Amino acid sequence: MIHSSKQHKWRSAKLAHLGSSIFAEVAAWKAEARQSGLDIIDLGIGSPDRAPLPEIRQTLSDAVLREDSYAYPSSKGSAAFRNQAARWMQWRFGAEVDPEEEVVSLMGSQDGLAHLALAICNPGDLAIVPDPGYPIYSGALAIAGVRAWPLPLLEENAFRPDLDSIPEEVWREASFILLSFPGNPISVTVDLAYMERVVALARKWDVLVVHDLAYSEMGFDGYRPISILQVPGARDAAVEFHSFSKSFNMAGCRIGFMTGNAQAVGALRELKSNVDYGVFEPIQEAAVVALEQAMASGPDQGVSALYERRRNLVVEALHLEGWAVPSPEATMFIWAKLPDAYGSRGEAGSSRRFAHDLLLRTGVAVIPGDAFGSQGEGYVRIALVEEEERLLEAARRIGEFLRSER
Repeated sequence: MIHSSKQHKWRSAKLAHLGSSIFAEVAAWKAEARQSGLDIIDLGIGSPDRAPLPEIRQTLSDAVLREDSYAYPSSKGSAAFRNQAARWMQWRFGAEVDPEEEVVSLMGSQDGLAHLALAICNPGDLAIVPDPGYPIYSGALAIAGVRAWPLPLLEENAFRPDLDSIPEEVWREASFILLSFPGNPISVTVDLAYMERVVALARKWDVLVVHDLAYSEMGFDGYRPISILQVPGARDAAVEFHSFSKSFNMAGCRIGFMTGNAQAVGALRELKSNVDYGVFEPIQEAAVVALEQAMASGPDQGVSALYERRRNLVVEALHLEGWAVPSPEATMFIWAKLPDAYGSRGEAGSSRRFAHDLLLRTGVAVIPGDAFGSQGEGYVRIALVEEEERLLEAARRIGEFLRSER
C-alpha cells in the first residue's frame, strides 16, 4: 500500500486569477435577496433579453431537424460561415479578409479570448491589457502563464488608453496588446486616427494588436464602431474578435469569429483543433442568416436603436433621482461613478459594498467595478438588459436607496 503525507487540493491556483468570483458572489446576493422576498431586477450580467430574429430561429430549427447535421464540424468553421463573415466584414467596415486563412469560427468570442494567449504566447511572455477590462482578458493570461501589464483607463483621459504611458521596455517585451473600442465595462470610443496610431506602434515594436469588437453594432447618436482592420496594413499586425451574442441576440448559441493576421488565426485554429471540433453546424447556418439579414436590412435596423432608447431612459431617470450617471456612446452598459455617499470615501471595497447594499435592500443587481480590475474601484457597471418599464422601476428603487443613505 502506498501512503503519502501530502494533502491534495484539487483546485489549480490559477483559478484564483480568473475574475469570475464576483459574479458568483453577486449570484449569492441575489439568492439571499429572493429569500427575503425581494423582486430582482438584474442589471448585472450583460445577457440580451430579446430573442434572435424569426428567420434566424427558423434556420436553426430546420437545420437541427436534418439528419446530416450531427457529424463533427470543422474546427476552422464551415466554408459558408467563413465566407459570409468575410463578406460582412467588407460590407460593414470595408475591410477585406481572406475567409480561408484569416477567419476562424469560435464558440462565442470569449472562447477565442480565453484561448488566444495559449496559442500565440509562451509561459513568461508579457501582454498589455486594459484595467478595467473584461475579466477573461487577464484570466486568459493566468491560464497561459503570461504576465499582464495593466494599462490604466482613467477618467481624466476619457477612459481611452494613453499609449504614451506605455514604457518602451514594455513595448519591446510585449507579445500583444489587447484593446476594445467600444469596451466592456467602459464604452470607450475612438476614431480611425487613434486606430492608425495603434497599428503604427504595433508594427514598430512587432506587437500583435488584439481588438475585441463584441459591441460593433451598438453605437449611439450616429456613432458606428470601427474595425481596426479598416487601417491599411492592419492585417499584418492585428486580429479582431466578433460576437453574435450582443449584435444578434444569439448569446446562448455560442458563436463568433476571429479574423485578421493569418499566423495568429492559424495558431488559434490549431489549438482549437486539439480542444474542440468547432461550432455545431446548425448554429453556424443560423449565424450566416444573421449576417445576411443585417446586410439586407441595412445599418439602421439592428439592435442599436433599442439600447439607445434604454440608455436615454435610464440616464434621465437616474439624473432625476439624484445620480448623475454618464451617457455612454455605445454598448449595453453604463459605467457609473459611485454616488457621493459611497464614492467620496475612496476606500477599497466601496464598489462592492454599494452593489451589495443596493441588491439586498432594493433587489436591483449591478456589478461592482473592482470585478474588472483595480482601476474599477469607485464605479459600478449597469447593464441595460430589461424592458423599459423594469428599467424605470429600477431607477425608482435606486433613488429611494440613495435618499435613505443621505
